[in-house]
Amino acid sequence: MSSVMAQARARYASDASQTASPARLLTMLYDRLVLDLTLAHDAMLREEHAVVSERLSHASDIMLELHSTLDVEAWPEGTSLAALYLWMVQELLQARLKNQPQRVAACRDLVIPLRDAWHAASGVAGSTGSPQEHHAQGGAVQGGAA
Repeated sequence: MSSVMAQARARYASDASQTASPARLLTMLYDRLVLDLTLAHDAMLREEHAVVSERLSHASDIMLELHSTLDVEAWPEGTSLAALYLWMVQELLQARLKNQPQRVAACRDLVIPLRDAWHAASGVAGSTGSPQEHHAQGGAVQGGAA
């Protein structure tokens, strides 16, 4: 992909995230989280350590953002979700340190139904397909799309 095209795609993703409703922003974060976990898992299998580090760091950042914005006073049941976010951040750290792609896959497998539930709850048409389908539909794969 050309540099101009990459810049245009990054700009589009940035503009979309800045003008999105809270519900849409949440679903965008979940879509990107699934994508990052999939890319990290695949890179781990190929022993592409730089990609693994970048994608797991980004996934962890997203989970920490989701955790920090979760209002457990408004939704007391959210304490379990908050604990799950923190557990997954630790799990991804251990996956990276011990080179265990199955741990990344397990986190992704936990996130996918959450993503799908948030899409359904928000009424936002979402990316319930594979990350590759998301990319084929114009979704960002690299950089700061979250």
